Amino acid sequence: MAESADHLSCQEVVELVTGYLDGALPAEDAALFEQHLNFCEGCVWYVEQIKTTVETLGEVREEDIPTEAKDRLMSAFRDWRGS
Repeated sequence: MAESADHLSCQEVVELVTGYLDGALPAEDAALFEQHLNFCEGCVWYVEQIKTTVETLGEVREEDIPTEAKDRLMSAFRDWRGS
């Protein structure tokens, strides 16, 4: 996954954060993730915000999300992914 063998970009950290927090990353990717956090305060802040969000919301099931809200979220993610 790493853009090079010895580091991750901020974009890669964003893409891997869920796997990292779930403990699902391969050991090498987890080590690169943590190495990036040692040098990037912005990504440390981002990871902490994701942790806080997960802890605050707990587990939200798809069926708990109103259809309109789900459609808006999916559209926002598609637009973000395309940029």
